[in-house]
Amino acid sequence: MAIITKITVQKKNTDRYNIFLDHGKGEEYAFSVDEDVLIKFNLKKGLELDDFAFMEIHYHDDIRKAYNLAVHFLSRKMRSEHEVRKYLSEKEVEAPVIQEVIHKLYEYRFLNDEEYALAFVRTQMNTTDKGLEVIRRELKEKGIVPTLIEQALEEYPLERQVEKATELLEKAFKKGSRDSERIVKQKAEQHLIRKGFPFDVIQVAAETIDDSKDVDEEMDALRYQGEKVHKKYAKYEGYEYEQRMKQALYRKGFSLDMIEVFLEEKKEL
Repeated sequence: MAIITKITVQKKNTDRYNIFLDHGKGEEYAFSVDEDVLIKFNLKKGLELDDFAFMEIHYHDDIRKAYNLAVHFLSRKMRSEHEVRKYLSEKEVEAPVIQEVIHKLYEYRFLNDEEYALAFVRTQMNTTDKGLEVIRRELKEKGIVPTLIEQALEEYPLERQVEKATELLEKAFKKGSRDSERIVKQKAEQHLIRKGFPFDVIQVAAETIDDSKDVDEEMDALRYQGEKVHKKYAKYEGYEYEQRMKQALYRKGFSLDMIEVFLEEKKEL
């Protein structure tokens, strides 16, 4: 048995108290506890502590310290339960303590995966250009269960998805002035797929805009790409040169008729 001989407030952290004990060899510092633990166990001068009491006090103090860590972590922004568990685990908090902390966080409404998922979808929808599939994957990575994910994704209506996909397509077409119409469309669709937009949404968006180039625009793009390819194959002559040029420019999405026009232009130079 040990007897508490003195309790002092820590200078740098006034929510924690230093406990001094006498094990029969004089007073010495033993441990520190959170104020809540001090009150819970009614720690005071003259109180005797056995080994079981030590274990209980330390366990509850570990919970309190981990709880404070979690609350500070959550104060910056909303987090999922999975994120909090991962954070505490990285801080080397033991699993039983983490479980108790998670229970307390739910009890005091610091945690709510349903509300978190809804808020996450709304934020991504309003502040990013991510599509449904990317948001679904990110929620899964944050440990949100499938039922809550699908429920939250209903916050991102089809009309809004099409609107955002249309804006991204228009930007992609403007940037693709030096590519063939076919390549521009392919790159734009691939860009939207990487952003997480479902194919049916991309199709609807593509039908709402005019993504076709006029003949002059397509020819300008062909000339730009043609000059780049010419530098690569200028060492060849005659039939071999023409075949290599045709194959390369056809792969870049230009029609054979337009390629013939370009090659005739090159002959006249």
